[in-house]
Amino acid sequence: MFDTMTLTKATAGLCGAFLVFLLGKWVADELYHVGGHGEAAYVIEVADAGDAAPEPEVDFATLMADADVAKGAKVFKKCSACHKTNGENSTGPHLDGVVGRDIASVDGFSYSGSLTGLDGAWTPEHLDAFLTKPSAYAPGTAMSFAGLKKINDRVNLIAYLESLEN
Repeated sequence: MFDTMTLTKATAGLCGAFLVFLLGKWVADELYHVGGHGEAAYVIEVADAGDAAPEPEVDFATLMADADVAKGAKVFKKCSACHKTNGENSTGPHLDGVVGRDIASVDGFSYSGSLTGLDGAWTPEHLDAFLTKPSAYAPGTAMSFAGLKKINDRVNLIAYLESLEN
């Protein structure tokens, strides 16, 4: 068991160490002051973005025609944690034959209400919109995937999924 004197010495040593660190920080702040730099020596003017020509929008069908199935297979690796392409459901439904298949129509898979409420089929355009940000396309979906920002990744993935047999 500790006696009172040993406990007092240990507490004093700990407080003293904290005091040394605080004083060291104060000295370092004074020596190496990282405050503002004052006024800018020169100003860089940038042309108004409104003057620039808008980036031309590329037709989705053109992008699909130029899609690379091999690159889509690489993008699919992000999906393979939850989806399979061999007809078996996993955390998510299987994706073989998904292009052209009715939305939320895989037998034996329990879809979230937001997907079962959607009508139609998974066309390349619908898949593109869904893969951009699933939670925006189907609010309340159980799919926690953030989405694919790059349109080329989405198009290549859709081409890969389209190439799979039903």
